[in-house]
Amino acid sequence: MTLPLTTNPIGVLLERRVGAGRARLLLEMFRFGVVGGVGFVVDSAVLLAMLALGLGPYGGRVVSYVVAASCTFALNRAWTFRHQPKSQTPVRQWALFLALNLIGFACNYGAYAALISGVPLVARYPVLGVAAGSLAGMTGNFLLSRRFVFGAAPKAASSVN
Repeated sequence: MTLPLTTNPIGVLLERRVGAGRARLLLEMFRFGVVGGVGFVVDSAVLLAMLALGLGPYGGRVVSYVVAASCTFALNRAWTFRHQPKSQTPVRQWALFLALNLIGFACNYGAYAALISGVPLVARYPVLGVAAGSLAGMTGNFLLSRRFVFGAAPKAASSVN
């Protein structure tokens, strides 16, 4: 099953300009980015709540990341990759999403920890570190999610050339 670009004016324009495969990839990347923006808001809000509860910037960030990652999984499954076949149960897919996104989490948390420990402005405003960490982990998360979690077949990925 393919993404129905013809019902979306932006999709139609993209498909005419770059071809169906690339248009599908660009729309997936855009949607993944929008979902990432929602995840950033959730991550930041939960972090601030954890800080207010006294959990601290490191433990609070672990909690906020898991909550935000669960939110982005649900949104990506329902919107970004909705056209992909659902060959796994949602729980198994969520577990795979979290496991593979540990690579993105390492980049995300590493950037966050480095910035709050080395940049006084970020230590004062930890949300800046969340933003930097989110950007650091997004590319790897998109590629891993697209290929392994939501099942974009290698043949489909190679047809976007």
